[in-house]
Amino acid sequence: MTTAVLAAVLVTGSAWLLAWQTLAFLLGAAGGVGRSPYGLLFRRVVRPRLGPPTGFEAPEPPRFAQAVGLLFAGFGLVGCTLGPDWLGLAATGAALAAAFLNAAFGYCLGCELYLLIRRVTVRAE
Repeated sequence: MTTAVLAAVLVTGSAWLLAWQTLAFLLGAAGGVGRSPYGLLFRRVVRPRLGPPTGFEAPEPPRFAQAVGLLFAGFGLVGCTLGPDWLGLAATGAALAAAFLNAAFGYCLGCELYLLIRRVTVRAE
């Protein structure tokens, strides 16, 4: 969903649609991915059609990824509404690239960044 919404933002230039995605990232960062609009949709529509989960991932990496998405979508929203236009396009494009990696290949760039930061900070202690 995130990939589709961000792609639609780049095609249409809709600041309202980017504001929606920014809110979705905010809710995902604040309450966890399961509390984001897409997480709620998944839980109510998709999850009942699947078998029981065999395991769960730690919530911290996806929440961090949502916060990173929020940062990029926020900068994108500022660029789309106040300018400069290149900021809106670049920040939205970066968020789209990360969302596409996750959707197409299961590679969560924000999650990997979280794990890298954890490794570096744990070694520093």
